[in-house]
Amino acid sequence: MGVFVFLPLVLPLTAWPVARIAAHRLHPRMATWLLVGFSGALAVCSTLSLGLLMVVGTAQLPGNPLPDGWSDPEVRAAVPYDEVAGLLAVPALGVVVLSCADAVRRHLRVRRRASRALAGMPLRSVVALPDSTPYAYALPGKKGRVVVTTALLGALSGPERRALFAHERAHLTARHHRFLLAARLAARANPFLLPLRTAVAYTTERWADEDAATRIGSRRTVARAVGKASLVSRDTAFAGFASAGPVPRRVAALLAPAPATRRWPSVFTAAGLATWGAAAATTVSALSSANSAVSLYLILEAATPL
Repeated sequence: MGVFVFLPLVLPLTAWPVARIAAHRLHPRMATWLLVGFSGALAVCSTLSLGLLMVVGTAQLPGNPLPDGWSDPEVRAAVPYDEVAGLLAVPALGVVVLSCADAVRRHLRVRRRASRALAGMPLRSVVALPDSTPYAYALPGKKGRVVVTTALLGALSGPERRALFAHERAHLTARHHRFLLAARLAARANPFLLPLRTAVAYTTERWADEDAATRIGSRRTVARAVGKASLVSRDTAFAGFASAGPVPRRVAALLAPAPATRRWPSVFTAAGLATWGAAAATTVSALSSANSAVSLYLILEAATPL
């Protein structure tokens, strides 16, 4: 084990450059997949490392539920450990578990409240709520629905409404809520992954923007819809369509040429260097966690039957 068990706890810092660059240089679909993949893998590795630190650092404490043989002097001599780090890992791991459970609970609660708000409404793919507050959002489920208020519909022209509906349907089709939940859980597991969660919130919106532009055939119309919705929803707590991500950046991206859809960025570009660096850090984190786990298992299995 040694120092390798600590590496996955800090290696998420290496993913910060890709969080900043991928959102601007890569196609938003690719950027979302990369960021969620990196954050998920790094979060799992760091959580595993916390668990290993807890086992190794607390095995010698009286009253622990671990086998007695794990605290033998011979085993302790063979397994590098740090008592302080092990003790700190116990509350840290507890916080991770409770925080992730709270994130899932909040996610399910918001979905239940949104579903209850639509109780009695016609079972259509688009639901128009008679509300003076302008907002719109996509409600996932077995039959996903687009929810929009009459206030927002009244502020948009016909083509802009089509852009709005195409944007929200893109969220449902691509299951963006799953990407967002995965990024949120990863950030709860390791706070160093918070920049990746913020980047995923932006790239999913950009992904929906690009899909909407492709569907209606006009990037300028989608940009105009996003900007206008932002102006009328700026004082709204939940604006949905125009709330996630810096709106000026989204509008500027829509007014620019469509981003390239190449599968993997070249290593000779800034985006490529950041992406390959994050991939290398993720690989090192996974190998470090696996090396620590396998080493601990082999040593403890040889010293005393598990």
